[in-house]
Amino acid sequence: MTGQPMPFIVAERVCKSFGAHQVLRAVSTVFNTGEVTVIIGASGSGKSTLLRAINRLEPHDSGRITIDGVEVGDDLPTLQKQRSEVGMVFQQFNLFGHMCVLDNVTLAPRRIRRTPRRAANEQAIALLRRVGMHEHAHKYPWQLSGGQQQRVAIARALAMQPKVMLFDEPTSALDPEMVQEVLDVMRELAHGGMTMVVVTHEMGFAREVADRVLFFDQGCIAHDAPPDEFFNHPANDRIRAFIGRMA
Repeated sequence: MTGQPMPFIVAERVCKSFGAHQVLRAVSTVFNTGEVTVIIGASGSGKSTLLRAINRLEPHDSGRITIDGVEVGDDLPTLQKQRSEVGMVFQQFNLFGHMCVLDNVTLAPRRIRRTPRRAANEQAIALLRRVGMHEHAHKYPWQLSGGQQQRVAIARALAMQPKVMLFDEPTSALDPEMVQEVLDVMRELAHGGMTMVVVTHEMGFAREVADRVLFFDQGCIAHDAPPDEFFNHPANDRIRAFIGRMA
């Protein structure tokens, strides 16, 4: 990146509890336009909860989250606009089983952006080509492998022309041989300048693609560093042990 980083998503002292269990403890961070941030940490450390709070899929209890300067809250028109600018890809693919691939990708642009069907179809085919799935446009999700379904899910998120993409462990539900094809698509997005926040256990991806790595520990950001510093000079024994387990 050149020039001054431009904050796009800002979290300020964000807290979230499920019952007596506090999942996020005053988390503060900034995600800049054009940056790829990879979030790692043990299961239950709050990584996915932060992503869900950004999209208001999980309302935070206190603190403040802003997207492009606008606070995330319960005002539905504002929230809908924010969600159209923040694409999200989940562990599970969540494709509509009764719709073919093409219709899965065009549904949101046609319903929310009122894109005419022909234009939506043309855009969808271009996106499916980008993720290597254009030849499967008229198949149904049950006819696809897990890796293929996840690539369709990425195309579906991109169809809304988001300004940032959130990935919540996008390869964790895949068979090992299918992981690489999804990571390759994510690499291509990153190299194309897409702003991305990625929760993952794929350490090789983090080393290669991330601009910065956040380490979550018990609901807090325990470390925030560029990948070279993070992996080659671990800040403490806990991070060193985690990297060792993931290697």
